[in-house]
Amino acid sequence: RLAALAERLDQELLQELAKPRALARSSPSLCPLTPRAPRHIPGRLDPAAPWGRFLLPPEPPGAGPAAQNPLGGPGGSEDGARVLVTGLHACGDLGPALLCHFARSPAVAAVALVGCCYMKLSSAPEQQQQQQQRPGYPLSASVAALPGHQLSYRAREAACHALEEYQARLRGGSAHLRAHCYRAVLESLIRAAEPGKRHLGLQPGRRAHTLSFTQYAQLGLSLAGLDPEGVPLDSGAVGAMLEQQHKVVAFCTLGQLLAPAVETLILLDRLLFLREQGFHCALVPLFNPRFSPRNLVLVASRTPLDAALAGLARDTEDGHSSEDEDVEEAETPREGQNPQ
Repeated sequence: RLAALAERLDQELLQELAKPRALARSSPSLCPLTPRAPRHIPGRLDPAAPWGRFLLPPEPPGAGPAAQNPLGGPGGSEDGARVLVTGLHACGDLGPALLCHFARSPAVAAVALVGCCYMKLSSAPEQQQQQQQRPGYPLSASVAALPGHQLSYRAREAACHALEEYQARLRGGSAHLRAHCYRAVLESLIRAAEPGKRHLGLQPGRRAHTLSFTQYAQLGLSLAGLDPEGVPLDSGAVGAMLEQQHKVVAFCTLGQLLAPAVETLILLDRLLFLREQGFHCALVPLFNPRFSPRNLVLVASRTPLDAALAGLARDTEDGHSSEDEDVEEAETPREGQNPQ
């Protein structure tokens, strides 16, 4: 479904890019774009599979034979070239899977990764239960050796939010803040009806703040697999909880204040994982976080990054550029050290 949507958006973009071509014919000084649409291949990634079988068909395991990796075999792409693996908002364990694949596959020359949905990362105990090769967090031996490095679901979930957007809502007294209280009350109702239901990731709608709580709860309970008719939504207890919105907002604000520290720990863990194996890596603040809160890109290569990052400039709203603040690469391997 997402691949079909992406293909439609590709065609719309190509149509927009084609419009300046008529102008370019009348103005030879203009260089028209001649883009080619990307090829979208739905599938699952198997972190334990070799490069040639890394990409699997979207069906569940056992539903059919594994598909060949469209990028080719051990040599890289179909024409034998090495490849750059890019993860844009790679959800949960997808980010660590791409990094591990880069680390063990010479066909991948470099990786550029933007993570998201940190609450979906598997931890070490979960990794043992699921018999995975490596947990999503921690990846590095350095962080795994730190006392108290474990991160709760709540901490990892908070690290995914947009701090700048939340700050603007606080200053403006936005009605969007009502949704936090709605979600907290809904969680209480779900736990009371069925204690085993936790961290369901419900999304009753992007405009939840415009609904009454009864409307919101009916949508949320249905998504949770519960019958809204069997849960009292207009009781005095529900009303009392809704009156505590200021406390819910205060709690969420404290979480937002700690969120950057949690995200930093997760991203540094990934950088240290690559550094421990001798790869060249850096965390680059590629753009203003007001454009997208996940603005830190982890880049890694088998060769030094200095040349690739030398021309990188980042303009922010206050007019400063990253040229004023050198992007420092993580410690490079010592002479003679094998980056493999």
